[in-house]
Amino acid sequence: MFNLFNIEEILCDMRRFRLILLGLLLAFGALEGASSYGEQPLSRIAVDRAVVALEGRAFVKVSPSVLGLTGQTTEWVKLEYSVPNPSIDDWIGVFSPANFSASTCFADNRMVAPPLLCTAPIKYQYANYSNPKYMSNGKGQLKLQLINQRSDFSFALFSGGLSNPKLVAVSNTLVFANPNAPVYPRLAQGKAWNEMTVTWTSGYGIDEAEPFVEWGPQGGEQRRSPAGTLTFDRNSMCGAPARTVGWRDPGFIHTGFLMELWPNLLYTYKLGHKLFNGTYIWSSSYQFRASPYPGQNSPQHIVIFGDMGKDEADGSNEYNNFQRGSLNTTKQLIEDLENIDIVFHIGDICYANGYLSQWDQFTAQIEPIASRVPYMLASGNHERDWPGTGSFYGNMDSGGECGVLVQNMFYVPAENRAKFWYSTDYGMFRFCIADTEHDWREGIEQYQFIEHCLASVDRQKQPWLIFLAHRVLGYSSADWYAAEGSFEEPMGRESLQKLWQKYKVDIAIYGHVHNYERTCPIYQNICTNEEKHEYKGTLNGTIHIVAGGGGASLADFTTIQTKWSIFKDHDFGFVKLTAFDHSNLLFEYKKSSDGKVYDSFRISRDYRDILACTIDSCPSTTLAS
Repeated sequence: MFNLFNIEEILCDMRRFRLILLGLLLAFGALEGASSYGEQPLSRIAVDRAVVALEGRAFVKVSPSVLGLTGQTTEWVKLEYSVPNPSIDDWIGVFSPANFSASTCFADNRMVAPPLLCTAPIKYQYANYSNPKYMSNGKGQLKLQLINQRSDFSFALFSGGLSNPKLVAVSNTLVFANPNAPVYPRLAQGKAWNEMTVTWTSGYGIDEAEPFVEWGPQGGEQRRSPAGTLTFDRNSMCGAPARTVGWRDPGFIHTGFLMELWPNLLYTYKLGHKLFNGTYIWSSSYQFRASPYPGQNSPQHIVIFGDMGKDEADGSNEYNNFQRGSLNTTKQLIEDLENIDIVFHIGDICYANGYLSQWDQFTAQIEPIASRVPYMLASGNHERDWPGTGSFYGNMDSGGECGVLVQNMFYVPAENRAKFWYSTDYGMFRFCIADTEHDWREGIEQYQFIEHCLASVDRQKQPWLIFLAHRVLGYSSADWYAAEGSFEEPMGRESLQKLWQKYKVDIAIYGHVHNYERTCPIYQNICTNEEKHEYKGTLNGTIHIVAGGGGASLADFTTIQTKWSIFKDHDFGFVKLTAFDHSNLLFEYKKSSDGKVYDSFRISRDYRDILACTIDSCPSTTLAS
C-alpha cells in the first residue's frame, strides 16, 4: 500500500510520485459527475481537475499526532505550513481516511480494474485564514477541530484554488487513541411511552464485540440491555456522490432499548462494548429523564425546528455562508436544555447530500442535546429524494443517499423506517409526524396513517394535537410558493385540511422554507379566529407555522400580503411549546442569535371547547338526536 504522507520519502522516490499522480487524477476525476448536486459546498471543489505538483520546500505539519488520550471525542489540532509561492486561493483539505492515494480506490464494477473511485475531503479551509502575512512570507498556522470518525487523518495543501487544485504538500498522519470507540449517543422515544432508545456509532462490528447499554435510576442499581447493530455498504447508496466520492465507511450503528421506565425519573447510562477477549470499552456517562405518562398534568416543554444542518466551530469553509445559523441554534438549545424535554428536527437534517462524513460531524454537534433529551426526526428532501427510488419527488436532493443514512443513523418509532411517518406521545401532547417525501394524498397508505393518528388520541387526556411535516403542506408566503399561486407545497393541504379540521388539530408545523411564519387559525383559506395572541375557547381552525430557519441559508418572502399571515421573520430561529396543564399552552418563536422571544401566543380553553362543533368538524345531526 502506498504511503502518501511521508514527504521526504515522496521527494526521493519519483516512481512512487508518478503512481500517486495517476491515482489522484483518477480519483479526483470521479468527482466530476458529483459536482452538480447543488448546494453541498464540498461539491464546489473541482478535484476532477487536480494535479500533483509537490514542492520540495513546501510542508504541512500537524500536532499532536494522537488525540483522545483521555477519552475525548472532539479535539483541536494545530497546523503549520509553508509554501514558496503563496496565492490567495491556496487551501488546506482534511482527508479521512488519511491515505487518499490510488491504493484505497475501488473499482466501480468487476470489468474495470482499480484505481477508479476515491474520497472527497471531509472539510477544508483557506491557507490565509487568520494569517494576514501569508501572502508575503508563505507561512501560516491554523487550528482545526476534529471529531473521532473511526479512521486516521491527513492534511493536504493545494494551490490553484477550488477550481484548479494542485497538490503541493501533505502532512503527517493523525489518529485518535481509540478510533473505534462508541461515540455520539442520540436518544429517541420508543414505540411505548415508557421506552427510551439510545443509538450510537462505533467501529466495532458484531464479529469483534457485543454492544450494550448500562443504565439505571440515578444513584440506583444499574442493568445492561443488549443493542442491535446495523451498517450498510456502498451498494446501498442510490447514486453519486454518495456511491462514489462522497462515500465513507459508516462504521456500525447500534441501538439499545431501555424499557419499563418510571415516568419522569432521572436515569444514567453509558455505552459499552465487550470485546471477545474479555476487554470492556466504555463511553462517557450520560443522563436523561424518562417521559411522562400520556395525559400526565405537568409542565412540558417541546422544541421544534427544521433545516438546521451543521456548521464548524473552526470556521472551515465547507459550510460558510451555507448554514450560518446552525451553531447558534445548537448553542441556544444547549444553554436552555434544563427547560427542554424533547426536540423535533423536522427534516433536512445535516445536508450531507451524499457526503457521508458530514453525518458523523452532525451527530457530534448535537451530542450535548441528543444525549440528554429525545431527538426526534422527520424526513426531508435532502435525506430521501432520488429519481427512481419511490420518493414522491424525482429530484436529486439527497445526493444519492435515498433515505439510507437517516433511516440508519437515527431511530424513530415507525413501523417501517423506509416509510418515515409515525406518531409519538409526550404527556399532554400527541404528535403526528408525516413523511412529505412519500405521497400523503387521500386513498394512500400515509393518508390512512395520518387519519388514524389524529382520530385515535384521547383529547381529554392529551388535548394538544400537533401535526409535523417537512414540506409546507399548509400555508407559506415563500416567494416560490407564491409564484405558483398556491402558497403551499403543490397538492399539500387539499386532502389534509379536512382531517385537520375534523380532528381539530391545534398547530401544524413545517420546515423546508428557511424562515419563520405564523398564520391565523385557518380553514380553506379563511381565518376562523380574529385574535392574534390570546386565544380563548375554540380555535375553529388550525394555526400553521413555518419553522424552517434552524440554520440553512434563509429563504425570501413574497411581496404579496395575505390576510392569513400574522407574523413573518427572515431570520434563523426555532419554536417552543410549553403546556402548563390541560387548558393552557404557550407558543414561542425564538431567534437563534440571542434566544429571545420575538413572537408568541397562548391558547386557553376547557375540554368542552375541544368537543364543540365547528364547520366540518362534527357529523350531521338529526331531529331524532
